[in-house]
Amino acid sequence: MYRERPARLTGAVLWTSTAPADVVPTRVLPDGCLDLLWSSRAGLVVAGPDRRAHVSVGDPGERWVGLRLPPGIGPAVFGLPADALRDRRVPLADLWGDRAVAELAERAARAPGEALESVAAARLRGAGGADPLGVRVAARLRAGATVAATAAEVGLVPRVLHRRCLTLFGYGPKTLARILRMQRALALARTGTPLAEVAARSGYADQAHLTRDVRDLAGVPPTTLLRPVQPGSGAWPAQPGSGA
Repeated sequence: MYRERPARLTGAVLWTSTAPADVVPTRVLPDGCLDLLWSSRAGLVVAGPDRRAHVSVGDPGERWVGLRLPPGIGPAVFGLPADALRDRRVPLADLWGDRAVAELAERAARAPGEALESVAAARLRGAGGADPLGVRVAARLRAGATVAATAAEVGLVPRVLHRRCLTLFGYGPKTLARILRMQRALALARTGTPLAEVAARSGYADQAHLTRDVRDLAGVPPTTLLRPVQPGSGAWPAQPGSGA
């Protein structure tokens, strides 16, 4: 069972997931975010930004709590560039050290959501806040702006924007734009909008272009991601965003 709610940290999402007895793989879609995770089995873990869907298989009854940080915020919280964590799941102790993580682990065992939110907020304050460029670039690309228009708006040549995006998001602006467009399209499709209309409204050339792009990023076509999952069916449910 997967649930999420807005976190106290602006723009972040706190989510929980408990694996049922009949565990099936979960397809976690790329979203440009980094997650701080706590697992009842694995402890504290950082999920880096994915370029393609990450397929996760938990143990029966395993509980996960995650703080999904908005695109561009993770580097300030974790203290290293996003591309150093791209496509990776890393124990938090490898980044912050055993001593710092041991204390946090004790707090997380009692109240994981509160512990994740408070440590992320404290780390963000200690870093002097996130790079404002990340918020601006992500907002423009999420709204459907082109990479060229975004670069012009933030006053950077494309080469410099690409380098800054690697640090902030883990990949260049073109990849981030594709990922955010997919997320935007799937959100629209989940309202019942026909895929041909979704493609037109989301900036794809046509429905075939939408299907190819989603299949490349998610590993399956949009019709599979939108299909209701029946318990015990062996289907692979999809979750929006980074995770275990």
